[in-house]
Amino acid sequence: MSRGFLSVPPLLLGAFLLLTLTVAQARDLKEIREAGVLRHLGVPYANFITGLGDGLDVELVKGFAEYLGVRYEFVATTWTTAFGDLTGRNAKLGKDGGAERLDKAPIKGDILANGLTVLPWRQEIVDYSDPTFPSGVWLIARADSTLLPISPTGSRNDDISVVKTLIKGREVLALENTCLDPRIYQLEKTGANVRLPQKELKLNEMAPAILNNDAESTILDVPDALIALDKWPGEIKVIGPISDEQTMAAGFRKDSPELREAFNRYLGMIRKDGRYNRMVKAYYPTVFTYFQDFFATDS
Repeated sequence: MSRGFLSVPPLLLGAFLLLTLTVAQARDLKEIREAGVLRHLGVPYANFITGLGDGLDVELVKGFAEYLGVRYEFVATTWTTAFGDLTGRNAKLGKDGGAERLDKAPIKGDILANGLTVLPWRQEIVDYSDPTFPSGVWLIARADSTLLPISPTGSRNDDISVVKTLIKGREVLALENTCLDPRIYQLEKTGANVRLPQKELKLNEMAPAILNNDAESTILDVPDALIALDKWPGEIKVIGPISDEQTMAAGFRKDSPELREAFNRYLGMIRKDGRYNRMVKAYYPTVFTYFQDFFATDS
């Protein structure tokens, strides 16, 4: 090694090596096929990734890897590091409602799929596939709460307004830097007593937290709420919507357009021939009751 190379300051050298590693691991469809492996980034969450080696998004991405003719590899991540592991730079929801870009990180995967809600700030960071699952955020309360389910007005916006009126002065558990971040739904303007967990919670631990009396109510996205209603029948109730209708999708780096296009082709194919409906039914059998229109294009 030359004396000139040794004279490079350690911090600068570390940054250079990290940048080199990040660039080297950023791959689109051609490079993935050449490497023979598709790396699936995922956070264990609900029935999308169960943590036991299966889940709706596990099956979906495994099928996509087979469609591409490459090997499937699962790479576990966290909500804190997921975008960095995909794009090479960590990010979170900023104070202005947009994306706040943080430190650089090595790229560890090619596709992020774990019940990933499409949110405006995230769209600044990644490109989403076509929608894979319907969603939205509901207010959930313990069965013994005096909060009562609203009577639908026929207008989603009016329903949201009614629910937000009801939570003034009420305890509502939320989780920052996720799809349950209270800033996204402007809960601070409702007069609610927004509670953030004292210890780090996972998304699927929000319903158990209110059953443990950590708060009177919580906000949950639709897939997790459906699981909670099935898991704790008679112990929790849906009060009404906090958000407009949302969708979930797989996330891709913005420099992987061909991979994203290939995924959309695969998704369209399995939706058309009915395979996707069968996958969904295995993990979310009750979702068809609530979102018939979303799955209406399937055979």
